[in-house]
Amino acid sequence: MHLRGVSWEDYERVLAMRGDESAPRIAYLDGVLEIMRPSVHHESVKSNIGCLVEIWMEERGLDYRKLGSWTLENAAAKKAAEPDECYAFDVTSDAPARPDLVIEVVWTHGETNKLAVYAAVGVPEVWYWEKGAIRVHVLRDGEYVESPHSEALEGIDLPLLASFLDRANTSAAKREYRAALRR
Repeated sequence: MHLRGVSWEDYERVLAMRGDESAPRIAYLDGVLEIMRPSVHHESVKSNIGCLVEIWMEERGLDYRKLGSWTLENAAAKKAAEPDECYAFDVTSDAPARPDLVIEVVWTHGETNKLAVYAAVGVPEVWYWEKGAIRVHVLRDGEYVESPHSEALEGIDLPLLASFLDRANTSAAKREYRAALRR
């Protein structure tokens, strides 16, 4: 659902009414409030990507903080969105200013340009999963450019990771992906 002509203050009221619940997901950009209810398929893919990313990081001994669907806002720019998953790699801070990596699953297309929101917040890297493939966008001079590989998780083989997302269940995907990484 898209509501046009919504003020930033109205956006904040909608967030307050929703409270700490993770659904519906809410985004705000240029006076348009987007309200989405994620499907079970969407949530399954985003959770499985997160599980496999975490396995990759753990296999390499990398520290991370999982931040889930943290509401990312730039009040001065009047932009806000809630990613499907996000991570911070500076684990020395109790409250990171922003995530280092955002993951978005595209099941249906909304109107909100989330890359514009994430650029306003300063997220260095955004991944978009769509139709079985993961595309990487890195922030350069305030704009995202598509990249053939991740800079946030240097060396991760995203086509390999994506190939495990079609397993019958999460535990099988995790076991098989971990085994593939250890070969």
